[in-house]
Amino acid sequence: MPLTRIVVQAGRTESELKIISDTLHQTLVDTFHVPPDDCFQLIDEYPSDRLVVNQHYLTGERSSKYTLFSITAGKPRDQATKARFYQMLCDRLVERMNMSPDDVMVVIQFTNPDDWSFSGGKLFRLPSDTELS
Repeated sequence: MPLTRIVVQAGRTESELKIISDTLHQTLVDTFHVPPDDCFQLIDEYPSDRLVVNQHYLTGERSSKYTLFSITAGKPRDQATKARFYQMLCDRLVERMNMSPDDVMVVIQFTNPDDWSFSGGKLFRLPSDTELS
């Protein structure tokens, strides 16, 4: 049940945004074992003067293609799983979008099931035969 906010600088085409979205979701399915129909994403576009990031902090050099994935997930993952996810997402974006690895940033926060309400004002409760994604 990840919810992801994808932050980009304005000017990306609809095709580029779809590739980014699809790549993220497929990588979550492949590494976090998220069900294929469990897709919740918000794509935020900002003008260059409203997307303020240090071009060199802990990396080579960020460009106007900088993309932030801010993921809120319900099930904690171990360090190895997160490392696989980060690397696979970056590799796929480099391959599919010709993005620089320096332009890919990911932040993941984990929550408890009772931190979610999917609809109707009801507290989310995991069915006994279902595993949290």
